[in-house]
Amino acid sequence: MAETTIQQQPLAGWDKPDLDLSSAEWQSSSRGLGDVQIAFVEGFIAMRNSGRPESPSLIFTPAEWGAFVSGAREGEFDLT
Repeated sequence: MAETTIQQQPLAGWDKPDLDLSSAEWQSSSRGLGDVQIAFVEGFIAMRNSGRPESPSLIFTPAEWGAFVSGAREGEFDLT
């Protein structure tokens, strides 16, 4: 079977560094039940799909991460 390589293209206006995530310590939810994992790398927060760890990761600044967590706690992303 041929190995798949995913090429990540930088987004227009992308102001975040190209982080080396190869040695990142990925963390799941406290119960380990979620599909999302996060890692704290070089002052940024990386988030990936644990079911497809080879896929591109989202990179957040601390301010962006704080806004995301606050929104999640307040139910901003809940399906209604």
